[in-house]
Amino acid sequence: MQPQATTHIMMIRPVRFGFNEETAESNAFQDAALATQTKDSAQQDALTEFENMVAQLTAAGVDVITYDDTPEPYTPDSIFPNNWVSFHQSGKVILYPMQAENRRLERRMDIIESLKEHFQVDEVIDLTHFEKEGKFLEGTGSMVLDRRYKMAYACLSPRTHPEVLDAFSEATGFSIVKFNAADANGKAIYHTNVLMCIGDAFAVVCLQAITDPDERLYVREELEKTGKQVIEITLEQMNSFAGNMLLVYNKRGEKLLVMSTQAFESLTAKQRDELDDYAVLLHSDLSIIERNGGGSARCMMAEVHLTEK
Repeated sequence: MQPQATTHIMMIRPVRFGFNEETAESNAFQDAALATQTKDSAQQDALTEFENMVAQLTAAGVDVITYDDTPEPYTPDSIFPNNWVSFHQSGKVILYPMQAENRRLERRMDIIESLKEHFQVDEVIDLTHFEKEGKFLEGTGSMVLDRRYKMAYACLSPRTHPEVLDAFSEATGFSIVKFNAADANGKAIYHTNVLMCIGDAFAVVCLQAITDPDERLYVREELEKTGKQVIEITLEQMNSFAGNMLLVYNKRGEKLLVMSTQAFESLTAKQRDELDDYAVLLHSDLSIIERNGGGSARCMMAEVHLTEK
């Protein structure tokens, strides 16, 4: 059984971060009003938040592999690499079809070539041909992976298409747990990783967002079947990115649960106590990245599960 978490995290340092008009239609977490106010300072402020998070992870003993984004082509969301690529213990690297055209430009083979120097890469599986059909699957944003049990949880949305999920399943052997989820306004939630986080023995999930009672029960049962303690969060907490967490290991094998300060502050004392039983809670301020980009801590980290050479 493979580990749920890794100590190797890839992150992309932004150079032209900002509000992405192309993604705003399907991402209700982007704040257009705030983005207007912070347009001139968004890149500098986001860079500060990025560096602080990298420094915190590194100090905690995590192996953070950083790459600089390039000024051209223009990729305002490059800070969220988990949407275009995933790395698997099997030696597979998967490239994903992205809805926004300017996000497709984030995919960089030079990064994969660089990682090959230190990690075993046996196969690159390219699912990007689905873009021609208007079918998308945005990596570990669209799917929350239970790597130990080879299960992928996915809420269907304009960015998460069942046909591409099937192609992922065929390529990796993961079974798919698919469902529908919506925010308080009835809008489909764009990425599964804003409503749930799966650890090794726990799961944080906004079951409230799964409006169909049968689907809600189905998701809960699948989580509990694999021995997870289900820690529920509210829609309000989800909107504060409390579902957008990631379990990582440090080099000493200790477990850390990484999230933003906004997410941490939204948790109740009881929820913090429950999570604290499983991992050390690490948080940093990502407010500019969250409001402009509509993503948080988990979105910024692509886990490298490949075997070290």
